[in-house]
Amino acid sequence: MNRKSARHLIKADPVMAKLVARVGPLDFLPRRLPPFQSLVQAIIHQQLSGKAAGTILTRFQALFGNGGFPSHKKVLKADVDKLRSAGLSRPKARYILNIARRTKAGRVPTLVQCDAKSDLELLEILTEIKGVGRWTAEMLLIFNLGRPDVLPVHDLGVRRGFQIAYEKRKMPLPEQLERFGERWRPHRTTAALYLWRAANMLKAGEW
Repeated sequence: MNRKSARHLIKADPVMAKLVARVGPLDFLPRRLPPFQSLVQAIIHQQLSGKAAGTILTRFQALFGNGGFPSHKKVLKADVDKLRSAGLSRPKARYILNIARRTKAGRVPTLVQCDAKSDLELLEILTEIKGVGRWTAEMLLIFNLGRPDVLPVHDLGVRRGFQIAYEKRKMPLPEQLERFGERWRPHRTTAALYLWRAANMLKAGEW
């Protein structure tokens, strides 16, 4: 995120200003992957550690030969059992096949189509896909598309980071964080990135 977003947070919120000063500038660039790939990777990462998800993702890609990420057409030639051989659960294998079918049918927007839609429109479209909840859609908006004003209020890392930075006894409820985050608009993504960093710093013993 750029300096403008950090300056806004500094002016809008004194606690966030301290967090920005402590963490420093963020090095963040959106991935800009095809949405099919971004969604499949998000499904694989659901409820897993980064290391475990990375292992399964490598095995998943290896199922299709060249080591790169497979197209939806290649994925559609596989079945649930083949996908499960990479370490995927049965529900996740079915979700991935469903995303591939929807992509073939033109019901998963391309990057160009995503760029022409609002955050709300994309959330509505993406959460219609079985296996893609609001959190998964928000991760795509932030990390793949680079949308500047997304606050994933249900994310435990963001809520934990808020608890740490604001010295609260408990993590905020999602609706509490939603209300508080209004002061960060239109740069709530940058606020979320700083809150994630606070949570990671505590985990690493750096806070």
